[in-house]
Amino acid sequence: MKFRSAHPALLAASVAALLFSTMAGAAVDETAAEALSKKSNCTKCHSVDKKKDGPSFKVTAAKYKGKADGEAKVFKHITTGPKIKIDDVEEDHQIVKSKDDAEIKNLINYILSR
Repeated sequence: MKFRSAHPALLAASVAALLFSTMAGAAVDETAAEALSKKSNCTKCHSVDKKKDGPSFKVTAAKYKGKADGEAKVFKHITTGPKIKIDDVEEDHQIVKSKDDAEIKNLINYILSR
């Protein structure tokens, strides 16, 4: 019997769901989240409450508020580098500069708590 490997997007979503279910309710370390945001160049295109090239964290938080898959969607967006449009130019979204799931989860919680 042969087993097929999972599609990368499905695997990422599964990992994200497991990560979020095991870390639910963890407090946000704002200092660490802001540091990772700066290190990953998130602040080049995003701010907490003002639109730049990308939506503010407040707009992102409002978009996913109350949605069961909100954290998983943000996780996928910041870890897979999907295509985005800035001023009618398509480019890859930057990937967060961390492989530590706890750091990434903290950043997501920071974004979604704005």
